[in-house]
Amino acid sequence: MPRRLIILLAAALGAALLVAVWGQTAGGDGGAPFAEADDTPPLTIEQAVGQRMIFPYDGLEPPQELMERIARGEAAGVILFSRNVRSIDQVRSVVDRLQAIERPPGLEAPLLVMVDQEGGAVRRIPGAPEQPAPVQARGGVDGVRQAGSAAAATLTAAGVNLDLAPVVDIPRGGDSAIARENRAYASAPGPVSELGLAFTEGLHEGGVAATAKHFPGFGVAAVNTDNAPAQVELPLDQLREVDAAPFEAQIDAGVEVIMMSTAAYPVLGPRPAAFSDRWIKGELRERLGFEGVVITDDLQTPAVVRFGDAGQLAYYAMRAGVDLPLFAKDYATAARAAEALERAARDGALARDELDRGALRVLGLRQSLAD
Repeated sequence: MPRRLIILLAAALGAALLVAVWGQTAGGDGGAPFAEADDTPPLTIEQAVGQRMIFPYDGLEPPQELMERIARGEAAGVILFSRNVRSIDQVRSVVDRLQAIERPPGLEAPLLVMVDQEGGAVRRIPGAPEQPAPVQARGGVDGVRQAGSAAAATLTAAGVNLDLAPVVDIPRGGDSAIARENRAYASAPGPVSELGLAFTEGLHEGGVAATAKHFPGFGVAAVNTDNAPAQVELPLDQLREVDAAPFEAQIDAGVEVIMMSTAAYPVLGPRPAAFSDRWIKGELRERLGFEGVVITDDLQTPAVVRFGDAGQLAYYAMRAGVDLPLFAKDYATAARAAEALERAARDGALARDELDRGALRVLGLRQSLAD
């Protein structure tokens, strides 16, 4: 069965489960939880927000607060970094314990466990792929597909089910941060589309979900948004015809997740793309037809700090159409962002139907990853 069809069926199953367990939503008044006709506890605002939050943590063991949050059904998953990893077996032990936490009815689907495993220097789990994207590309489509398969084997052994890769940005000129960091497959849309798709296919063959990044295209930026604000000064027709091409290929192949860039693209407004409904709802959802999960790049970076605190950043992202606002540095910041979103939902600033719609997409992805 095609991967895209599996994802859509899982999303439909997720919707049916939610209706069965929680009943029908009371509308977009921002505060009413799902009404329940058979005395099953409704989805609380905390759970609805939690299904759209990924949590990082420090050290080799997750904090008790995170495990309690998972048990309450208030987390979609976790993101792991080198600081969380001593060995593959150690990571697998931790992930197995997290996945085994009993959760409320309707929320039993596997947690999302995600890492950046691109290859070369950008690897969180020790192991394949050891070569960065440009070296993988020397082996052509078959070589890159093998790198994706090898990444999937490494991640599956560690219990990781979502790779925040491949990078499908297209560098042009001599000042591209992506090119300097050895993260680009090529410098033209055709090869990047073909090779990025091969990596995704390798991941899928190994049972790991993929993330195409960084929409709407970050290849010409001279600075990494992890280090400083970035602005991409390209006309809309070039962003559509050149930079969007690899994302279209990924969408056609059923990529599960697309990561939004935190750079600004003045052609459609002054804010970063991760806070722009014109990029997310307009270009990505409507023009390209993406129906999967949208995640931001890290919101704890210099690229976005000027736009507000964690709660404000999460709110801007969700209002723009993001499903998962990502805070990658520490658990406490992600928890504060979740609390702010809960307040926004109670106050009506964040419509309940929009909140639940994103939760459905995330739960659909989680269910598609079940054994």
